[in-house]
Amino acid sequence: MSEIRFYLNPRFILGWRWLVFGLALVPWALWVGQVMQGQAGPEPGRYLLLNLGHGALWCLLLTLSLTPLTRLTGWKGFRVIRRQLGLWSLAYALMHLLCYVLFILGLEWSQLGKELVERPYIIVGALALTGLVVLGITSNRWAMQRLGRRWKPLHKSVYVILMLVMLHFLWVVRADLSTWSAYALVAAGLMLLRWPPLARRLSRRPRRMASS
Repeated sequence: MSEIRFYLNPRFILGWRWLVFGLALVPWALWVGQVMQGQAGPEPGRYLLLNLGHGALWCLLLTLSLTPLTRLTGWKGFRVIRRQLGLWSLAYALMHLLCYVLFILGLEWSQLGKELVERPYIIVGALALTGLVVLGITSNRWAMQRLGRRWKPLHKSVYVILMLVMLHFLWVVRADLSTWSAYALVAAGLMLLRWPPLARRLSRRPRRMASS
């Protein structure tokens, strides 16, 4: 009972969320600071574009890691920040798109349609972003009540979105697969942890630790 009271404590929830907010903001602040100080190389716009894409993927992978962490540790405090991290992934993805339109297309939104036709990796990225927007809009109690049983299957599509993101990333950096491979390994591990037999084994672990 003490753990439940601690988890529901409004001060804990507020402090935990503010901590995550601050940590999620740090990379963005560092990248913008480097651009403003002329430390982002010869193409600061592209530097910011690529790093914001990395930020979106980091937040998405962290979001997907929270359920296995909850099962492994039995600590429900991770649930408090799951939605928040998911929204940060969406925020970074939207900033990634904005940088693309600003620095690559020169704010010519009309060019975006042409890019979608000519560059398949942008189509894949657009599909992933659309999926994140849908999940972001429906990540609230009102949407859960309205969608009912459909809400859970909808939000499980986050793994499809992850695969689209990885494909988009692969297309962009196909000349150097070292970074992509590291992300792919983490993504594959998180998908493996969703495998029902393994997920059940993780859920049993905290009970054994508590009883020992």
